Amino acid sequence: MFKKLHYICRARHGQWSKEKKQNSWASEDLVSDLPGQPKVDFRHYAGYVTVNQEKGRALFYWFYEASTLPDKKPLVLWLNGGPGCSSVGYGATQEIGPFIVDEDRHALKLNPYAWNTEANMLFLESPIGVGFSYSNTSTDYDTLGDDFTANDAYAFLHNWFLKFPSYKTQKFYVAGESYAGKYVPELAELIHEKNKDPSLFIDLRGILLGNPETCDAEDWKGLVDYAWSHAVVSDETHKIVGESCDFSSNDPWSNKDCSDAVGEVLRQYKEIDIFSLYTSICISNSTSSDQTSLQVMFRSTSTLMPRIMGGFDPCLDGYATSYYNRPEVQRALHVSNGLHLKNWSICNMTVFDNWFDSKESVLPIYRKLIAAGLRIWVYSGDTDGRVPVLSTRYSLSSLGLPIKRPWRPWYHNKQVAGWLQEYEGLTYATFRGAGHDVPTFKPSESLAFFSSFLQGESPPSERAKSAP
Repeated sequence: MFKKLHYICRARHGQWSKEKKQNSWASEDLVSDLPGQPKVDFRHYAGYVTVNQEKGRALFYWFYEASTLPDKKPLVLWLNGGPGCSSVGYGATQEIGPFIVDEDRHALKLNPYAWNTEANMLFLESPIGVGFSYSNTSTDYDTLGDDFTANDAYAFLHNWFLKFPSYKTQKFYVAGESYAGKYVPELAELIHEKNKDPSLFIDLRGILLGNPETCDAEDWKGLVDYAWSHAVVSDETHKIVGESCDFSSNDPWSNKDCSDAVGEVLRQYKEIDIFSLYTSICISNSTSSDQTSLQVMFRSTSTLMPRIMGGFDPCLDGYATSYYNRPEVQRALHVSNGLHLKNWSICNMTVFDNWFDSKESVLPIYRKLIAAGLRIWVYSGDTDGRVPVLSTRYSLSSLGLPIKRPWRPWYHNKQVAGWLQEYEGLTYATFRGAGHDVPTFKPSESLAFFSSFLQGESPPSERAKSAP
């Protein structure tokens, strides 16, 4: 049975109290008895931040201190997409958090490539309806969309800084993947605009985006072209899409030939994992609600065609779902008293189905953030069919940015980790052999890339030489 975290960290608390004092509100959110947690020498906090007192809206967060020198390292907010999927269930639990849910669904194992080795990591379940986040006003759920999400995330940050005031002066970055390709720039734009008021200033330095939804027209064109170029669909299907689909129009799905042909692409992807073309699918004797959700996302109806929910391995999803619905886990994370459980799901289909507004393109925001001098890095796992490398390359190409350093391989541990191109104001990289959730596939490479991003240094463009 593991010892309480405050006991594990006792040796460093004396020194810590001299370096940084947290608000007492933060102390109430200290996680000290998380079931199955390995011993660690950093503190972590979880709980709620109210973003609208009148309507009773509150967002759930999980914050991990950097494993060393947290007072000197930046703060990074991580967002997953969907819309409707949990940053705790994906980012924190399967990808870049320090704890990963084990296969037995009762224990946690340490992630040796956790990003909190480089930064203080803040995971947010956003918007309301995602994970443990909620509103007491039912009509709030009828207006969910991009602007709603950005405004609540912005309110969350300022209220979170009231709990953790010392972090407000540290360098700040926003990162995310998939549909967070829209969340992240939209939030960054809002921060940039509000920073004109000195009292609201947040030291935003840049954004990091993985396999991001960026521009609907380019995203859909890239999805179809990638499926054809990787032998998922026939020449005939690809030709029909090319002849009948105008993805830049207001409603490309009103063309039946286009809708049917794209539906055929999605039907073929049902046979494999669209998020990872070359790995096995999960075979289970039982059908979980999450597996059902992943099947629902492929319905070729006009209402679902403009958007596909994000996700990855339904087996991994099941581990997280079992763990976060345990009474003792919810009690430890300050979600419930362990008696009245909250129903946690890794993706909320109701949020997805009822999404009220979605920007067709965030490329205008890219231009604004580039002009403001923010660091923008974008990366793609090159075996993802959902937001494939082609989609992102099409989107970035349309920006027409001057090339600062041309296309070239980048290296990790003397191997080609992917390819890289640096534009004026933006860096783009691929991860060789990685699917949609890149850190799940390439954890060591992802951590090295993240470190380069924070330092503002290009990843290695040549193999490291062996010592003589």
